[in-house]
Amino acid sequence: MKKISCFIIAVLMTMPAYARYSDSLFRSEVSRGLDIVGAEYNVDVVADDAPGELGLEVYEKVGVVDNSDITMFIPTTMYVRAGGGFNLGFATDRAGFNGKEYESSGSYTSQIGLGWNLSSYVRTEIDAQMSTFTFSDLKNRQANYQTLGAMLYFDFARRYVQTGDVTRMRHFVPFMGVGVGLGHYEFEGANGSDGFVIAAPRATLGFNIMLTDLIGIDIAYQYQMMIGNGFGWGVRHGGVDNVSNIIASFRVNF
Repeated sequence: MKKISCFIIAVLMTMPAYARYSDSLFRSEVSRGLDIVGAEYNVDVVADDAPGELGLEVYEKVGVVDNSDITMFIPTTMYVRAGGGFNLGFATDRAGFNGKEYESSGSYTSQIGLGWNLSSYVRTEIDAQMSTFTFSDLKNRQANYQTLGAMLYFDFARRYVQTGDVTRMRHFVPFMGVGVGLGHYEFEGANGSDGFVIAAPRATLGFNIMLTDLIGIDIAYQYQMMIGNGFGWGVRHGGVDNVSNIIASFRVNF
C-alpha cells in the first residue's frame, strides 16, 4: 500500500510538466497546419496587411460600392484653372456704329484663376479674363476687354461621399457662381468707346467632370452685366450692356 501511494504522488508531481504547453511549439504546429491546408487547397497564406479590406469585401458583396468608384480621399484646399471659350452673339448686346447695330461674331475669351475650397460645397476664386470682340458685317473693327474678378461658387453635390469606411468620389458635380469683375475695355478705332468697366453682376452656371483624382474639366455659361462708357463707336457715354460666354477650362487641385 505504501508503494502504491508513493507511485500516485510521483505521477501527480510530474503531471504539470506534461500539462505545460510550449508557446513556440504551439506556433510551430499552427504554422505547419496552415501550410498543409494551403498546399491542399492551393491557397497562399499571407499576413493581412490591410484589415480594412475585409470591410470593403463586405460592401462589394452587398452591392453598395463598385471597385471603380473607390478612391483615396485627398483633401485639397486650393486649385488653379485655365481655359477659354467663345461669345454667344445672340445673347450679347449689339455694338453701335454710324447709327447701326452689329452682332458679335467670332468673339472669344480666355481665363485663368486661382481658387480656394472653403468647404465641401463652397469655394471662392479670383480670376483674370481677356476678351476680344469682332462683329458681323463690320470689317477691321474689334474691341478688347481685360478684367479681374472675384467669384463665390456653390457646388450642388459633395465631391466625396463616404459609405462606412469606404470613400467614393463623384465624377460629375454641377455648380453655380456669382461675383463681380473690374477692368478696362477699348473699341479700337476713331470714336471708339473705351475706359473703365464694371462687370456686376457676373454669374455662372455649369458642371465639373473629374478626369483623375486631381484634374477635371469645367464647362460653364457665364453672364456679365457690363457697366461702362457705351458699347461700340460714336455711342453715348455710360450705359449697361449684357455679355454672354461659354467657357471650358481645366481645373487642377493641389
